[in-house]
Amino acid sequence: MNELHYFDRKQDYEVVNRKLPHWSQPGTVCFITFRTADSMPRHVIERWQADRLAWLEDHGIDSLIVDWRQRLRDLPTLEQQDFYRTFSTRWHSELDQSHGRCELRDPALAKIVGDSLLHRNGDDYYLSDFVVMSNHVHLLAAFATGTGVLKQCESWKRWTARKINESLGRRGRFWQQDGFDHLVRSEEQFQHFRRYIAINPTNAGLKEGEFLHWSSQA
Repeated sequence: MNELHYFDRKQDYEVVNRKLPHWSQPGTVCFITFRTADSMPRHVIERWQADRLAWLEDHGIDSLIVDWRQRLRDLPTLEQQDFYRTFSTRWHSELDQSHGRCELRDPALAKIVGDSLLHRNGDDYYLSDFVVMSNHVHLLAAFATGTGVLKQCESWKRWTARKINESLGRRGRFWQQDGFDHLVRSEEQFQHFRRYIAINPTNAGLKEGEFLHWSSQA
């Protein structure tokens, strides 16, 4: 692959529901975030979930029903945008608070992640940008198949967790099991995510050497 496409509802796409819904469409660029297992304290998650529940209830949606996400998609566009903007922005802001041990501040460990992301770039996927933060990773990539994003993320996390744990002399879960992904809708949104990735270390207060940023434009 050597080009990016944006999400097109007229073309085939797939939605896989795990703890989070994962939308996929062959060749469509996707903004992906995955985080370390200790990056979000329980009290932060519980507060975020409670506020999200309150928002849904205020809009007549019971989050305990199976199809609550479809009910959300039935709301007016501006209300949907408010929901995703509010809770996605807040989630990513919490990640930038550098909770947990933040092992990825170590340049050697960040390089393990970066090398893994670049290993099959241009063959199994097309990578546009990434940043390895102290406790999470953001990237933009497109995959040839609809199922490629989940399989590749699992491969990245499995391989890097093993290598990082070996370097730290320990065992156990390194990455949180489920990640966040969003199919990019437009060139404007694509450029927004590129800027977000580039300035994320500054917004999080990280110093040079405490993060790893890569862009295909460089």
